[in-house]
Formats: sequence, C-alpha cells, structure tokens
Amino acid sequence: MYLVVGLGNPGKQYAGTRHNIGFEVIDYICSEKDIKLDKMKFNAVYGEYRIKGEKVLLAKPLTYMNRSGIAVLDISRYYKIDPENIIVIYDDIDLAPGKLRIRPNGSAGTHNGMKSIIYQLQTEDFSRIRVGIGRNKQMDLASFVLQKFSEAEIEQLTDTVKNAALAVDEIIENSVDSAMNKYNIK
Repeated sequence: MYLVVGLGNPGKQYAGTRHNIGFEVIDYICSEKDIKLDKMKFNAVYGEYRIKGEKVLLAKPLTYMNRSGIAVLDISRYYKIDPENIIVIYDDIDLAPGKLRIRPNGSAGTHNGMKSIIYQLQTEDFSRIRVGIGRNKQMDLASFVLQKFSEAEIEQLTDTVKNAALAVDEIIENSVDSAMNKYNIK
C-alpha cells in the first residue's frame, strides 16, 4: 500500500496559490483517474485507487501546511504504511517554475510542511516530488508562497502538474530511480 500526500492549506482563500501546488497535483490525479476524496479522517481528506493491484491512498492534509506531519503520521499508522511507501508532493522555491525534482529521501530544506512530516515520522526516508515555484526576492517569502499563480504561470505549470502525477505512477509501478530518470529535467 502507498500513501501519496499533496501538501497545501485547506480553504478557498488558498486555492490556486503557490504553496498549494501539492493539492493541485492530487486534484489532477483525481480528475484523471476518476477518484473521489470522499473520506475525512486523520486530519485529512482522502480517497483510494489501485495501480496494478496495489492500493494507493491519495490525501490532502487539513491541518494547514506547518502541521502536515500530523495527518501523514495518523494515516500511515492506521494503515500500517511504511515511510518508504509514502510519496509527498510539495512546492519548492529553490526550483525554477515548471521544474520537478524527485528524490527517495532528504532533508526538509526551508519547507515547514516537510519539517513537520520528518518530525512526526522521525525519518527523512520517504519519497518526495518537489514542484518548482521559483522565488521573488523582492517579496516577503510568506506573501510570495501564498500568492496566486498568474495566468502565464498556470499555463507553464500545466505540464508540470501532469508530469508530477505521472511520476507518482512511475514510482509505484517501477521505482523512484525510474521516476527520477524520466522526470528530473535539468
């Protein structure tokens, strides 16, 4: 069994913001595979589907970004999902908009949602798909990540969101290394 978590903040005021790109990828997967996030438990909204017989849970934490680890821990404990079968999708200010970076493990960097997950799971050994949102050095970081994407950025990110969703399938069907080789574009 796998747990795929998209990070973001709940609420309409955060929809379409840079920090919610993880939610956007989960929503894309749901629309492509006709999955409903119809369960609300463990501080998250989630649903399930199967890839080649493997059960996959898709989740969006409702704890707000900085406490995402609570939901990830609750779901993974209940379903007995090992960290190596967890995939987290989130925004990365250090990657150019439109870039993906997939890794089998690693630190949280400056991302508070990832810090929360690492703290709660007590390990960095879970897969992550980082989606580049870039950075505006003239703007306060919190204001920037909570800003909505421009129309041009949305257009640019359409393929990125699709590729992040395809990378999830690639990780589950094959391996993190295979997904890295296909989707980590320089």
